[in-house]
Amino acid sequence: MGDEDKAIEHEDFTPSTGMDHTASTYQETQEEAVMNSKGIDAKEPTEGSNLLNSSEKKLQEIPTESNNLRRLGQTFACPPHGLLARGITNVTMVVLLWAVVWSITTSECLPGGNLFGIIILFYCAIIGGKLLGLIKLPTLPPLPPLLGMLLAGFLVRNIPVISDNVQIKHKWSSSLRSIALSIILVRAGLGLDSKALKKLKGVCIRLSMGPCLVEACTSALLAHFLMGLPWQWGFILGFVLGAVSPAVVVPSMLLLQEGGYGVEKGVPTLLMAAGSFDDILAITGFNTCLGMAFSTGSTIFNVLRGILEVVIGMATGSLLGFFIQYFPSSDQDKLVWKRAFIVLGLSILAVFSSVYFGFPGSGGLCTLVMSFLAGLRWAGEKADVEKIIAVAWYIFQPLLFGLIGAEVSIASLRPETVGLCIAILGTAVLIRVLTTFLMVCFAGFNIKEKIFISFAWLPKATVQVIMDRMA
Repeated sequence: MGDEDKAIEHEDFTPSTGMDHTASTYQETQEEAVMNSKGIDAKEPTEGSNLLNSSEKKLQEIPTESNNLRRLGQTFACPPHGLLARGITNVTMVVLLWAVVWSITTSECLPGGNLFGIIILFYCAIIGGKLLGLIKLPTLPPLPPLLGMLLAGFLVRNIPVISDNVQIKHKWSSSLRSIALSIILVRAGLGLDSKALKKLKGVCIRLSMGPCLVEACTSALLAHFLMGLPWQWGFILGFVLGAVSPAVVVPSMLLLQEGGYGVEKGVPTLLMAAGSFDDILAITGFNTCLGMAFSTGSTIFNVLRGILEVVIGMATGSLLGFFIQYFPSSDQDKLVWKRAFIVLGLSILAVFSSVYFGFPGSGGLCTLVMSFLAGLRWAGEKADVEKIIAVAWYIFQPLLFGLIGAEVSIASLRPETVGLCIAILGTAVLIRVLTTFLMVCFAGFNIKEKIFISFAWLPKATVQVIMDRMA
């Protein structure tokens, strides 16, 4: 009986398996047919598919409009977010800064006060730089922000209502410009490449002396015969015009160096080093001619004093550079911050103390040599120190160019004098460009690099406004 039951159960199980197999085969056949029909339909779009596609496009456009409405709602939401919130925050910070300084200095931070003028000029220069950065001309590189800073300072000085309330004492203005010069010379010294400098030392010496002396002599001749200035004053003007602006050249060369442009042949290092020594030569020549003009000692004494300035700057910079190579020591904490503080503090001290002791040309040279020697020892940590110095420069850059623009007063200019000055400056700069091109010949540069180096010496203004505190 048991065997019969098993047989019956087996017979019942077998047909059901066959039915399942048949059903599954039928289902697969049906799915293939459906897939084939879909493939055929995909090749030939119907009215229904067109309606479906158009509805999908509308659905894609609706989210874009809703996103714009959502952003608008977030901007004017309560509490505010986005652009409106950033604007309120920035205005609050500006007002808070003014209120804190006012609570300490009272009248100095009110209209007509010294600190009020510095704060207003600082923020106007920042806004001018930002606005000019928004102007984009086709097929041309973006305009530099420093041009907007210069324009902002010029407008602050020459708009009557604003100039009456924004007043900065000359001592404060010249001191802030000197601090900015110290910072940019530190950046130049740290950014120098020792290998490229060693390879290009001959060209560097030619560039640091030749163009400056040629431009100074050309300006002196033209000023004597066109404007009737005495020879001493002609050479004073010549050395003032002969200085290159490190605040324009150095940051530009550092950007090129970071991007790898001209690094193989050492073009950024050459321009930073030669430009810095060019400024030191111009300042030394300016003070030598100034001493002759006011008869403070014999001519030989004034020439020897210029040479002495170079010797003092080199010696002091070497001593300080070797000192900060080892102090602070590498086992101290917050090493980068300490190094940045010491090199900045010593550079500012060198620039101001050199003026105090009567050797103004030695301060810049001391700063350049000191920072260069320090950078040789710091090696890997030098980039971190440069970042901190760059932050200091971003703070003082608007002040420097804003103050430079504020030095130009339209009321004190006469049309005939402006015309003669433009003629002298244009002729002297043209001769300087040609001289620079000749100086870099046979130095391994191609024609494009020679032209670039020649025109890189055009920027002026930084050292020129520094010299007014020495006169």
